[in-house]
Amino acid sequence: MAAAITAAASGTNQVLLFERQARVGKKLSATGNGRCNLTNRHANPDRYHGSNPDFVRPALDAFPPDKVLEFFQTLGLYTVTEGDGKVYPYSDQANSVVDVLRFGLNRRNIRLLTGTEIVSVKKLPAGFRLKAADGQVWEHDALIVACGGAAGTKLGGGLSGYQLLRSLGHHCTKLCPALVQLKTDPALVRGLKGVRANAGLRLTIHDTVLDSAWGEVQFTDYGISGPAVFEISRAAAASEGTVLHLDLLPGYSADDLLSALCIRISRFPVLEAGDLLTGILHNRLGRMLVSACGIPLDLPLTGLSWKQLSAVVEKCHTYVLPVVGNMGMDGAQVTAGGIVTREFGPNTLQSRIIPGLYACGEVLDVDGDCGGFNLQWAWASGMLAGQTRQGTE
Repeated sequence: MAAAITAAASGTNQVLLFERQARVGKKLSATGNGRCNLTNRHANPDRYHGSNPDFVRPALDAFPPDKVLEFFQTLGLYTVTEGDGKVYPYSDQANSVVDVLRFGLNRRNIRLLTGTEIVSVKKLPAGFRLKAADGQVWEHDALIVACGGAAGTKLGGGLSGYQLLRSLGHHCTKLCPALVQLKTDPALVRGLKGVRANAGLRLTIHDTVLDSAWGEVQFTDYGISGPAVFEISRAAAASEGTVLHLDLLPGYSADDLLSALCIRISRFPVLEAGDLLTGILHNRLGRMLVSACGIPLDLPLTGLSWKQLSAVVEKCHTYVLPVVGNMGMDGAQVTAGGIVTREFGPNTLQSRIIPGLYACGEVLDVDGDCGGFNLQWAWASGMLAGQTRQGTE
């Protein structure tokens, strides 16, 4: 949509936008739990991944967050920026973003065809021939592939963009889910479904740290989720045998916690071990950690040994969860991997193999951190590709 609106801005282009689904923006409507974190003011190449993360620089330079927000402002969208740089629609509704993009598509020189899936593309001497699943054929002199990635399959994610570009001679890296929930041994999280906590996370394999993050985590019936988990999920999905280490009290030292627990025991000797961490962590989480140390929950606090107290403190700062899998492309917010970026010019997003062919967004081997960075790349790359095609049909 961003590419189409930008390409049509000159007024001389005739733009045809194909949408496989019955309506545009279905996946966009679900982003940010329905709020749509449409960009982040701290977007820079350091927040992106792929075989060449610096590939994003020209697009981000041409269309930084302020420029993207200016684009949306011209479409009538009001936004609000939160303290961490995340930008949301003022209405707090993702549908507001979809609606103004639909307004932007309502131009004489843009034709939107929903329910139309392009299944093949053929390069012509002066353009491209596109064929839809229903047999219809179109010919145009330029083509922008902005099909998104494989993530979020229930919302429209798929492989069509990769397949079309591969049919034209481009290559694709291995695809992995990113920003995805992780599966762990259910026994280690049983009874914690819905519990949230702030935690420090380390992802290791054979005692080597692969990635780390800090922030909110959420326990589920299959494992663990939340923004901090999404940050390290890319590395977890790419490797087998990883282990997640949770520091559930990252702001407190082991000595501080041990001192606090000793004071609790002296003041409330009649309490049971199940209440040892009450007021410090979520009640269910606290009881689970005590139980994980092999301590009976009904044991009086005065019956706790120094060794048992030390074990609880260690468990609070290092709760180990072996990762056994992830929720796959169905649960992922973005795809890691994609069409090889070295086959496209970063300043134009035009194919180095076929002139007149462009690709943008998630279909390329670019994925960003959690927090609005992937949508920023979608807008910036889409507008860069569209801007390059201004003045042509």
